This record gives sequence, structure tokens and C-alpha cells, in this order.
Amino acid sequence: MSGLLVLRPGALTTVQDLGRPGYAHLGVPRSGALDLGAYALANRLLGNPPDAAVLETTLDGVALRALTPVTVAVTGAPCAVRVCGRPAAWGAPVRLAAGAELDVGRAEPGVRGYVAVRGGFRVPPVLGSRSTDLLSGLGPAVLTSGTLLPVGTPGPDPIRGADALPAPAPPTELVLPLRPGPRADWFTASSLRALLTSAYRVSAASNRIGLRTEAGPPLVRARTGELPSEGMVLGAVQVPPDGLPVLFLADHPVTGGYPVVGVVPEGLPLNAAAQARPGTRVRFVGA
Repeated sequence: MSGLLVLRPGALTTVQDLGRPGYAHLGVPRSGALDLGAYALANRLLGNPPDAAVLETTLDGVALRALTPVTVAVTGAPCAVRVCGRPAAWGAPVRLAAGAELDVGRAEPGVRGYVAVRGGFRVPPVLGSRSTDLLSGLGPAVLTSGTLLPVGTPGPDPIRGADALPAPAPPTELVLPLRPGPRADWFTASSLRALLTSAYRVSAASNRIGLRTEAGPPLVRARTGELPSEGMVLGAVQVPPDGLPVLFLADHPVTGGYPVVGVVPEGLPLNAAAQARPGTRVRFVGA
């Protein structure tokens, strides 16, 4: 038997890669790793292909047992890494002998960690991706104790990482550039000004589907009535009836009926949003 065995699954650990873009017309979200910078670094450290599947942990990490010798790397939110109870490197390749136990600890600070293995996790792909999609249910199940994770054959590239840039620290304040959305005219001018000059907080109700906000000024509509469902994109900032903005992340629905006031561009801002803990201050700025 080969691969890695899950001993402690943590609060929420899923398999993620670059997702499955191109299926929105079928009602399938893109999904994929939320912090793409940390995901890419984990694979880079091991010489993996850029689309290799990794584990995405949430808050309290994961524990695994190597059934065969493997090399792993942990990136994302900084955390304690231990092998058989002894401290090991975070953000660097770590060799595991057969039978060795890897313990990835609590995120300090931040939210999401990434555990890559040389060769990638070779769970069966669905629609070309190995990502777990919490909204549609596609992809492998959320990890539980006893799950066996098969590992692919390592590529010809040597393990590398000396030139890899360290992942940025999780934000103490999340500043999100916001481009005007298709339904900005559904809100009063004073609300739009308040959106770009006030502070919100990350809500504990946030998840892989969306980052919810609280404690800021609710947006007031200039138009009444219902909006027919329309397409949604990654980074869309939708405003539900309570007036508090919701930033759509990787598992977002592909359609929605609440107006989109703006869109946060892909890249570093969304990576930072993936690591923002509940209570983190959020500001939107014009892009």
C-alpha cells in the first residue's frame, strides 16, 4: 500500500488544484485552491507540475502518515510543522520515511495552509480537475480519518526552492481593489461613497464560497424590485438584502439574483482574502 493516510483531518481539509474552469454554462463553479500564490509555491518547492493537486487545510491543519517514503512541503498560513513529534521546516521540502507521521499545526495567523507531496495527490479527476467543490459536491470528499491519499510518480525535475519567494504574511487589514460592477447603479450615491471610505469586518460565516462582511454600513438600494438571476464571476461583490457585501471565492455559484456592486480582480487580493480570519478589517478601494 502506498500514499499518505489521514490520521487527523482537521476542521476542513480538501484536495485542490487549479480547478475546473469552462463549465459555468453547466452550472459548475471553477473551484480550486483559494490562495493560488501559496498553492503555486508548494508545488514549486517540490518541482511538481503547476497543476498538481495539494491539500488545503483550514485553521487547525492536518496529520498524515507516510506509507512509503515521500517528500512534502507546507505553505500558506504559517504554522508549526512536526515529523514524528520533532520540529520540521515550514515553506521548504521535508523528507518523510515510510511510517513517519506529519503533523501540520494551527494557522498562526491566517486561515488556510497547503500541503503538497512530490508527485501530487492522484485522486481521480472529475471534469479534468481533482478539486473538491463544496457547492456542487464534485470532486473527492472532504478528508476524514482513515482516508488514503494516493501519490503520483515524481517528475524528472529535481526538488528545488532556493529561489522561491516566501509567501506573504496573512493580512492584519484586508484592502480589496474594487472595479465598478454591472449593478452599481442599483445603489445610492451615498452608499457607493460609504463602501469606498468605510471599514467592514470579515464575518465568521465566511467559507470557500464567499467572504462575508459585517459591522460596516449597509448599502442602500436606489432601485427596488427583484433582479433576474445572471452570471457570477470569481471576485464578484454581491449585495444581499441585508446590504452587507459578500466577496465570491472559488466555490461561488455561477448565477445569482442579488446585484453585483463591483468586482475584485484576481491575483494577490483574492489570495489575501483566502487568509483573512474572522474579525479582520476589510476596506474596499477604487481600482
